[in-house]
Amino acid sequence: MLIPLVIAAVVGYLLGAIPFGWIVARAHGINIFEHGSKSPGATNVKRVLGKKAGNTVFTLDAIKGALAAGWPLLIQRVGEARMTENQQSVSWTYKFLDVKLLTPETVIPAAVAGLLFAVLGHSFSCFTRFKGGKGVATSAGGFVVLMPVATLIALAVWLATFYGSRYVSLASIFAAIAMPVAAFFLKQHTLVVILAAVIGAFVIILHRANIKRLLNGTENRFVKKSATADSSVQSS
Repeated sequence: MLIPLVIAAVVGYLLGAIPFGWIVARAHGINIFEHGSKSPGATNVKRVLGKKAGNTVFTLDAIKGALAAGWPLLIQRVGEARMTENQQSVSWTYKFLDVKLLTPETVIPAAVAGLLFAVLGHSFSCFTRFKGGKGVATSAGGFVVLMPVATLIALAVWLATFYGSRYVSLASIFAAIAMPVAAFFLKQHTLVVILAAVIGAFVIILHRANIKRLLNGTENRFVKKSATADSSVQSS
């Protein structure tokens, strides 16, 4: 059990640590850590550089999470597909140099570990002196792979909250709460429900400054870049 989890954690962290927000901003001649909320997340990139750049970062960050959570499931599919009809009662095993790297029993734990460490890598990237975003896009990408229906419910909550309030931070907080609740009622794997709760709590904790501003009535609403360039903290 330990080897697949260690591999998943390392792969997940390194994927998550890729600072796409910083890379995209640098391609535009901007150090994103010096502008707006100084976050490399998609929302700050969108505020500073516009919709196209922000959406690009969101997509790339989501792909990080999807890959971190999805590779064990992909290996499982390949392993099952290669089994002959006479071997259906025999479990597949992915080996390297006679070492078991993945088995049917470790697929979900490895996927969960991969996504958890991808979010940690995004938020505390070793490539940017352990600075990063809030993990919303990376989490969403991983959860689309692990539990698509619950993710759609959380997305609906995010959209309803955002378009009702124009606060990205509030929408992200409500989506972080909705995710584990939806996962629980949809009877997802226990580890996946726990992961959703842990990442949801992590996202909310990273939004603590936003929560204070929301309570004080000083949080900025999301508006088009043409109206306010280089605005303050929101979520990503």
